[in-house]
Amino acid sequence: MSVEDLTELIAGGGVVAVTGAGLSTGAGLPDYRGSGGAEAPSVDYDMFISSPMWQRWVWQRNQESWKALEALPPSRGHEILAGWEREGIILGTATQNVDGLHFKAGSEKVAEMHGSFTRVVCLHCETITPRSELDARLRELNPNTKDDPDPKNVAILAEAQPEEAKRSTFKVAPCDRCGGPLKPDIVFFGDGVHAIDQAFDYAREARTLLVLGTSLKVMTGMWVVTQGLSSGADLAIINKGPTVADRMADIRLNSPIDSTLEEINQRLNGSHK
Repeated sequence: MSVEDLTELIAGGGVVAVTGAGLSTGAGLPDYRGSGGAEAPSVDYDMFISSPMWQRWVWQRNQESWKALEALPPSRGHEILAGWEREGIILGTATQNVDGLHFKAGSEKVAEMHGSFTRVVCLHCETITPRSELDARLRELNPNTKDDPDPKNVAILAEAQPEEAKRSTFKVAPCDRCGGPLKPDIVFFGDGVHAIDQAFDYAREARTLLVLGTSLKVMTGMWVVTQGLSSGADLAIINKGPTVADRMADIRLNSPIDSTLEEINQRLNGSHK
């Protein structure tokens, strides 16, 4: 199967994108799974809620690195998907990413299944607030904390480094509404997924599922694929490296995402030479 075949599928509309970390590499973020690599162990949900030490460490790493992600522009792939949504080609996007780049690019119908690095949630009153609102409070409490401007060092999930965590003197801020503990509004291992019903709704309406930049080893993406296939959708995958769903795919391209989507976009617009 070729780019021409995939272009024909996408031209028919009814596309639901299922996206992972490989889509954001063009924006400068690392992809731990797409090439077959393994992520370092991270602080999981039970560790976070049960230990002030791990809460200090998670918030220290978050505060050091979140600004680098806030400043990051979307990749060309994100921009193309947003354009296809505006044109009615894409019905919605189910993403495993927490970087907010789909929204920055202009997409509106996005199910963030693993939450968002751009938000904070209170574990007691469940109030959700923008991460930017917490920044000033944490800077006042921790005036010596330095920003890390390199997006490759963004601590989406803080690595579980016990010795570093024990040495951390970072001061965390409680919820300013109820005084409860705050958590980055992302899904830690052992945590519950977000927006899965919205993702399933997209999948049930899909004519084509377009998997981009994920091995689908994280099961949330695979659940969406399974839902779409059971509803009769075709499956197309663009990913560098194997995926769990390769044997189910109607079209499988082992190629760079941004340049492949650009070629498809040019073909759709009739400008491919």
